[in-house]
Amino acid sequence: MKIIEVSPFSKDAKMLMEELSQSLVSITGSSGQSSIQLENLTKPNAKFVIAYKKGMPVGCGAFRPLTPQIAEMKRMYAKYPGQQIGKTLLQHLEVSAKNAGYQKIWLETRLKNRNAVAFYQKNGYSKIANYGKYEHMPEAICFEKALD
Repeated sequence: MKIIEVSPFSKDAKMLMEELSQSLVSITGSSGQSSIQLENLTKPNAKFVIAYKKGMPVGCGAFRPLTPQIAEMKRMYAKYPGQQIGKTLLQHLEVSAKNAGYQKIWLETRLKNRNAVAFYQKNGYSKIANYGKYEHMPEAICFEKALD
């Protein structure tokens, strides 16, 4: 698998994020698109990546700055479950965030998205109080991971 930093406005990025949005609608009833402005993924200390397998885009993920110490994970998606795409993307983004100077990663998903909740817990993320726009959303669950 090859992971490449790309523009979130690229053809492959748009295709993967559209698939993610459709998947989220079927799981949670919301596409998650209102929680992200793609311009934020092009700013300094932000990153959008795509995983390619045999030349085909199979997953994506990103982070953006919340504070100088905290990155927020966004648009994580693996096209094919069970192939370690998500884990590989997550680890790549964690290393990139640490290299960019971040000390922690925060993220939000929906409680209904049980696979995502289990995925983040399995990969060392701990539940935290809902932050920012998620603060008063009982359907949201937020996580944190320290970047050692």
